[in-house]
Amino acid sequence: MSEAKQPGGSPSAHPRATFRHMEQGTREDWAAIAGEFMPYAAALPDRVLAHLRLLEGDCGGFPIDRLTHCLQTATLAHRDGRDEEYVVCALLHDIGDTLGSYNHPDIAAAILKPFVSPENLWMVEKHGIFQGHYFFHHLGLDRDLREQFRDQPELFARTEEFCAKYDAAAFMPDYDTLPLSFFEPMVRRVLARPRQSMYVRKGEEGVGVAKG
Repeated sequence: MSEAKQPGGSPSAHPRATFRHMEQGTREDWAAIAGEFMPYAAALPDRVLAHLRLLEGDCGGFPIDRLTHCLQTATLAHRDGRDEEYVVCALLHDIGDTLGSYNHPDIAAAILKPFVSPENLWMVEKHGIFQGHYFFHHLGLDRDLREQFRDQPELFARTEEFCAKYDAAAFMPDYDTLPLSFFEPMVRRVLARPRQSMYVRKGEEGVGVAKG
């Protein structure tokens, strides 16, 4: 493959594909793309943590800011003996507040999907509906929306407990909340091993490419 150039004409630091349409792609093109994907994917925890920090200072009318709420939710779960994956789910459950104003649980679920169990994924994905039990009726909404999932008792109980013990309880301004630095190693470990992804070959971890 010929040396790729940046749009301005100067050679790029790394090889780049030369196709104008994916149909024209060659094995060499995709080897170059896959080679770039691995270090980019390895830096995912950095990007996730940076995005989580965007919640700092944004209270949105709540007693504490959104980052502190996430940290406090994770702190409560950790101190209650929950495993590392569960604690990371607790930490990231509201990371979508910035980009998903009307569907924030979906953002967190999309980030966590390759890395967590189906049970934890369901809990994150549905926590907004279950959390609504505590306030939807004050806004003219149906606080019993969660009842549609009553026929899945184990998942229902898991998510109900997450909201009751950790999420809904994490609005204490005077609580001894652990800092983000405490949870950072957990995030890095959990996000280092994708369990399922169409971009990962069966039996391998982190091999593949992500595209637009």
